[in-house]
Amino acid sequence: MTLPLFLVDPALVASAAPGGAVLLDGPEGRHAATVRRITVGERVLLSDGAGRRLVCEVAGAGRAELDLRVLEVEQVPEPRPRFVLVQALAKGDRDDQAVEAATECGVDEVVPWQAARCIVQWRGERGEKARGKWVATVVAAAKQSRRARVPVVAELATTKALAARVAGAAAAYVLHEDATTSLASQALPDEGDVVVVVGPEGGITPEEVAALEAAGAVAVRLGDTVLRSSSAGPAALAVLSAAGRWR
Repeated sequence: MTLPLFLVDPALVASAAPGGAVLLDGPEGRHAATVRRITVGERVLLSDGAGRRLVCEVAGAGRAELDLRVLEVEQVPEPRPRFVLVQALAKGDRDDQAVEAATECGVDEVVPWQAARCIVQWRGERGEKARGKWVATVVAAAKQSRRARVPVVAELATTKALAARVAGAAAAYVLHEDATTSLASQALPDEGDVVVVVGPEGGITPEEVAALEAAGAVAVRLGDTVLRSSSAGPAALAVLSAAGRWR
């Protein structure tokens, strides 16, 4: 069974070495000891969310903390190429679902996009709260999928900013139901960002498609069916991962 992973302060794992001791306390320690009921002799993973990971054995268990002995120290490299999901804002919790599943599928960065046909608007305090929910979703999904690297949640992007991001990417794909090119037919670059753009429920406007294509993006389709905004991005990431990371 895969070991449970807990995300901790980078300072806690920065100087850790095999044979050393660390204390898992705070919210993660409370969850490990009280909710997961992890006991002496069991093993756990600790990560700083940026690639440094410890394999530890529980030497002592309190009511809200675990005393751990470090067995191994690992540095998980950043994947190459990087997968970036640009997710248009969606009503309900569909964009949250997309971000969660994308994290489980290996996305390295998610970019919220205020597309022209988005019903939802991120403005002011409401926008900050919504972005914070994305961050929390990514963290929880990274822990669930045992990821040593937590994906980045970028600031809200306009179409102009997105076009600039596409222009600097190694490859960029716009998911579009009218496209004739298959995403599965595309060759992955060895380095750089691979950007996947998912529009809102109402679709991407012709002007947005034109702007992104002018910046270097390729309009692609996944298959014969039309997916929801909550499932299109994770499905595209699965296709890309099958072509590279999952081999």
